[in-house]
Amino acid sequence: MARKPNHLVARQEFILNRIQEAGEVAIEELCVSLGASVATIRRDLVNLEGRSLLRRTRGGAVPIGPLFYEPFKNDASFQDKVGSFAEEKRRIARAAAGLVHSGDTVALSGGTTTTEVVRSLKLLTDITIITNTVNVAMELSSRKDIEVIVTGGQLRGNWFTLVGPLATHAAQMLFADIMFIGVDGIDAAQGLTCVHPHEAEVLRTLARHSKRRVVVADHSKIGTVAKWLLCPTSDIHSLVTDNGAPDEMIAPFQKLGIKVTRV
Repeated sequence: MARKPNHLVARQEFILNRIQEAGEVAIEELCVSLGASVATIRRDLVNLEGRSLLRRTRGGAVPIGPLFYEPFKNDASFQDKVGSFAEEKRRIARAAAGLVHSGDTVALSGGTTTTEVVRSLKLLTDITIITNTVNVAMELSSRKDIEVIVTGGQLRGNWFTLVGPLATHAAQMLFADIMFIGVDGIDAAQGLTCVHPHEAEVLRTLARHSKRRVVVADHSKIGTVAKWLLCPTSDIHSLVTDNGAPDEMIAPFQKLGIKVTRV
């Protein structure tokens, strides 16, 4: 029988992972899973909330993210996609975060899946984040041990992304160890695509300056072609998707030598 993680750091990491998996967690559940007292779990939740890693509720906790998006709850563009394939995106995010190591510089595009990735990256320390996305930067605003670099540029409405000449120029001066790319579509023959031309230009530059390029996309994006080419499929190294993608859907990518992870 596996030992329960009673050490403070391991216990709090368990709590954060559980919230990422389920979207919420109850104190009673944590007491049973961790073999800890109610008082211990409450202290952990207070500590994690103080570090802006979760939000306490009556009897438990939820991710910190929904507070940030509350002003946009009536906007259909970004908010609707937050809830689309939410559990799949959380699984993808945890798998993606596992590819990052202490000391890495990580580039992230905009999107709901990459937003989940950055929430999983909160468990790490001594990393640098590069992004053209305001909400990704805000997710990390309380973390003094994670350096955050934002490109600047023209704000693209409620999608929170920064585009245009300033963003592209900044991207030309930045380099990353790994980039996580959210897409509107990825097709083995047509490549990675998105719906906004200026977004494609910025991300194309960031991708070109990254040693490893990883697409994070739920299975609904696979085989889809949006309006603007971001980069050829042959430019990416890995695809992390959910287990809703059947073998025949991922086979074309594997034939190109791309590592596909289904979670």
